[in-house]
Amino acid sequence: MPVPFPTAETVNLHPPDADEVRFMSRGMVSAMAPPGGITELQQALLDGIVHEMTGIPVPHDPEPIGPREYAEGLARRDEGFRTRMVQMMLLGALVLRPLPPVVAEQVQAFACELGVDERMLEVAREFAAGTLGLAALDFERNGYVADWLPEHQAALHTTTPLAEAWEQSRHDPELAARWCALENLPDGTLGRRVADFYRARGFVYPGLPGSAPPLLAQHDWVHVLADYGTKVESELEVFAFIARANDDPRAFSLLAMVVSLFETGYLRAGAGLFESSPGQLSHRGVANRMGDAMRRGARCEGSTDFLAIDWFELADLPLEEARRRFGLVEKSEHALAAGSVGPWEPGGISEFQWRSGEEQARLEGRPYDAFGAAVG
Repeated sequence: MPVPFPTAETVNLHPPDADEVRFMSRGMVSAMAPPGGITELQQALLDGIVHEMTGIPVPHDPEPIGPREYAEGLARRDEGFRTRMVQMMLLGALVLRPLPPVVAEQVQAFACELGVDERMLEVAREFAAGTLGLAALDFERNGYVADWLPEHQAALHTTTPLAEAWEQSRHDPELAARWCALENLPDGTLGRRVADFYRARGFVYPGLPGSAPPLLAQHDWVHVLADYGTKVESELEVFAFIARANDDPRAFSLLAMVVSLFETGYLRAGAGLFESSPGQLSHRGVANRMGDAMRRGARCEGSTDFLAIDWFELADLPLEEARRRFGLVEKSEHALAAGSVGPWEPGGISEFQWRSGEEQARLEGRPYDAFGAAVG
């Protein structure tokens, strides 16, 4: 039987202190480490996330701990806290390629003792077994979009039903007109900055041929709101931010998806548009940047599903006011030193996006403006 959850009288809702952080780290390493020991990337990931989230350094070579002892040590922690621990273990497992079946089993054992039913564990087992096609299906069946219903698309403003969450909507003149109207908003507003973001990169507005799925376009607002560029490694930051800001545990699947696309390549495609580009998390400093993005998401006011917001209702807000509305905090010095950049800085745009923006401007007969962005 799993260790019971605490009562309202016994639950510990305080941030973990240094002793508990060291204890948490023992469990995470014990669960995620392959037979040869924790890998360099796993250690960087653990260092980056735990330090950014708690301000406490992670001890290296911690003493191993078993699932039962670990769960008993977290007996006063609630289901949400325990779920985050399992998700950290799972994230550490998902950066392994190959993913040894024993690692998936270790994480499952810790989850069972903690009383956590994390649906992405099934995906990890399938990655370990090499059944990648089935794992791709299970991202949809067990993750963020598992309960997709037509009414969920209200915030997307599509005029025709979307049968699937990541479905594209390429012939929706009303939707396209709504996006195009963002160009008429005053400078410095959230919506105008999103329009600038699209024009600089040659992105096509939803509702037009060649556009991204409307649900995926929701995350473009987050790039602007949270100040993240658009190279692939920045996508890891954006989805770490989105996943951690949402208290629904299924949001973790969004982060698991981009790690499986942009680090291991277990997924060949995702979210209706993204294509595999492995090795991004392994770049120097990216683990720290992702950890800081999780910290910033966690520090937002309440629980926020950034993919479910009706952004058009906020489009005319000055960008800084929109940031204050969500309680957005600044990036850490560690993340900035590690190379985290915004969409208007050197390194905040890819060479392909720059060329696409130039070509789109030429076709529209206007001068190209990157609004400060550079390939860098």
